[in-house]
Amino acid sequence: MKNRYLLCLLLCCALIYIALPRLNVHAQGLEGIFSLSWIAFALLVFAGNLAALLFFNKKSLKKHQVKTMHKDTEGRRIRPKGTI
Repeated sequence: MKNRYLLCLLLCCALIYIALPRLNVHAQGLEGIFSLSWIAFALLVFAGNLAALLFFNKKSLKKHQVKTMHKDTEGRRIRPKGTI
């Protein structure tokens, strides 16, 4: 899970690095509005992935996995189909 956040963070950085020189923030009209909104959304994506990467907690993930297990007729825990 942590690798996914790191990959998304690196892809976001690459997109910002490539797009930032091409976006004209000082343009008039729709071009300027588009540039500013694109940069704002890109920074939101960057911040969200960075927060997820920094505050990733394996214990809460394990608690969630235990809660999703079901009990069969004999009281044993069984996993739902499609889980490892």
